[in-house]
Amino acid sequence: MNFDLSFLSGVFASPWDIIRSLIDIVLVSYLFYRILGVIRGTRAEQLLKGLILLLVFSVVTSYMELDMVNWLVEKLWIVFAVTLPIVFQPELRRILEQIGRGSFFARSSSTGLEEIRIVIKEISDAAAVLSRNKVGALIVLTRETGIAEYMESGVRMDSLVSAALLTNIFVPNSPLHDGAVVISDGRIDRAACFLPLSDDPDLDKALGTRHRAALGITSLSDAIAVVVSEETGVISVAEGDKLQRYLDAPSLKDTLSRILPQREKWSDTIKRRWASEFRTQETKNDDGP
Repeated sequence: MNFDLSFLSGVFASPWDIIRSLIDIVLVSYLFYRILGVIRGTRAEQLLKGLILLLVFSVVTSYMELDMVNWLVEKLWIVFAVTLPIVFQPELRRILEQIGRGSFFARSSSTGLEEIRIVIKEISDAAAVLSRNKVGALIVLTRETGIAEYMESGVRMDSLVSAALLTNIFVPNSPLHDGAVVISDGRIDRAACFLPLSDDPDLDKALGTRHRAALGITSLSDAIAVVVSEETGVISVAEGDKLQRYLDAPSLKDTLSRILPQREKWSDTIKRRWASEFRTQETKNDDGP
């Protein structure tokens, strides 16, 4: 009787072969993770979801032996092979640029609670100054969904968020005053970004380009936009397709504190839990015999 012992090849593989296989798996997994991070929040993310659904559909139809549908899906894959490099051109360019700058494999940063509070305070202080002097401004705060394809039109800054800097950026006739400032991960990422305008026909005709750009970018992503009207000095906040107007600095601060995601760094979470457990243990000791 002949036995197929091929399954034992992995058991008796040399340690080096096992380590090499693990390294191969980790590198490929990390590569896919970084690529997904680059396209996250862009239109390419939705296209990728569509491709995954089409792949699942093709597997199902192949298993069910639907010849006509399989023939049609095969033709679609040929079309996609030609069109995908064109559709994903911005994302492919961004990946190559990040590889060239050495930032593709850099660890992504996160914003803690204290950093978020500082950012909110600085934005509120800047909005108060800009409103008082009737200087137009548009500040976008990104959240989970990225807006990388629209940030490419701006000037990279990578600066700390401060009221003085935000105020100076929007001073009329300054090089960066025209366009939006984008704040990402607690830092000013870009300035002078041109954003898509909302095409909602029911919008108030009195709303200008800044308000339409704020509604346009927030309807395409989960970002939050702060607008200061140049004509009236009115402060507004856009989230989704909603615009909250006639805010002052304190109400703007309260609004941003309420709707911004309160994400904690893992280290802050561990410290908070450790402190809570320590206090609980002290309470038990105090209540003991």
